[in-house]
Amino acid sequence: MSVRFPLATSTWDDAEYQALQNVIESDRFSMGPQVARFEEEFSKAFGSRYAIMVNSGSSANLLMVAALFFSSNPDIKLERGDEIIVPAVSWSTSYFPLCQYGLKVKFVDVSLETLNFDLGALSRAISDKTRAIMAVNLLGNPNDFSAIGDLIEGRNIVLLEDNCESMGATFEGRQAGTFGLMGSFSSFFSHHISTMEGGVVVTDDEELHHIMLALRAHGWTRNLPKFNKVTGEKSDDPFEESFKFVLPGYNLRPLEMSGALGIEQLKKLPALIEGRRKNGALFQEKIADHPLFLIQQEIGQSSWFGFSLILRPDTSLSRKDIVRQLDEAGFECRPIVAGNFAKNDVLKYFDFEIFETLDNADYADQNGLFIGNHHYPIPDAFDVLSRIR
Repeated sequence: MSVRFPLATSTWDDAEYQALQNVIESDRFSMGPQVARFEEEFSKAFGSRYAIMVNSGSSANLLMVAALFFSSNPDIKLERGDEIIVPAVSWSTSYFPLCQYGLKVKFVDVSLETLNFDLGALSRAISDKTRAIMAVNLLGNPNDFSAIGDLIEGRNIVLLEDNCESMGATFEGRQAGTFGLMGSFSSFFSHHISTMEGGVVVTDDEELHHIMLALRAHGWTRNLPKFNKVTGEKSDDPFEESFKFVLPGYNLRPLEMSGALGIEQLKKLPALIEGRRKNGALFQEKIADHPLFLIQQEIGQSSWFGFSLILRPDTSLSRKDIVRQLDEAGFECRPIVAGNFAKNDVLKYFDFEIFETLDNADYADQNGLFIGNHHYPIPDAFDVLSRIR
């Protein structure tokens, strides 16, 4: 197949290559001032007090889940066996940290229209056992956080956001990823900005920020401020603090190259999102009444990571037929994220429950796919897509 319409393309130019060269010339490659500057600029751009850069969006999810197990705040601290509600359609590493920390995972169906939580099912799934909800903003589309806020108001429930596919999306004028106690972002090549590999967690909670600083780097105290919410006060002797371990941490640190790339990419982010939204508007105009496809309904302002196509129930074609046609037309396509994740053999390692049924997740899993979006105009892609029959 000759790929005419790829899933992802580079957003780099000379600025990114010069940023890499500057790091090479500095001879400082491990996490340092470039990462710190990126974190500061990221937090400002998204309206959060703190941003913690890590080596991937998957690590961002791991870090924010882990942090809740070491908080001193009983209102947000999680314990093994606590129930967390998740949508049935997402990527694997939305779920794996939940399993790894022994949480009881309750899978809830998604809306076939938005591909985010089915709000009716979510409302029914919340119980006295529910301690957390992981809201996943799928394919650039933010959840209805007003409705979710109403559902959990007055309850002791922690809201987390996996915003790895939806950087730049907004709901009621606020950035997706900032509605929860913590939110995760990804800067992998195919996402809205690219730092090669990379991820970020944002939060307004100072203690969680300090916990994540320690967990990100071996669980040691070296990266904590002198006065912090983990150890209280650090020694002024750097030798004493060199190898002092206080939390069971990881090595999730990003490289200086990733930080430097992120600084340049953030400058471009508004224009990158604007380009994707223009494509999103044209996609909706051209494909909304397509005889074969249901398309994702926008909540708030999507940042249009990609374009989902779900076969209408009354079509006689199979997904295999559509994939073949798309392939011949030069489209690179994939299933909708991981489809219904509850179908996977890996669940034998989970403590989990399927709430009611996952009919919509099953349907999207068997009859859905997505194609790529980009920061530059792609009207010819929609013209070709409109002729698929």
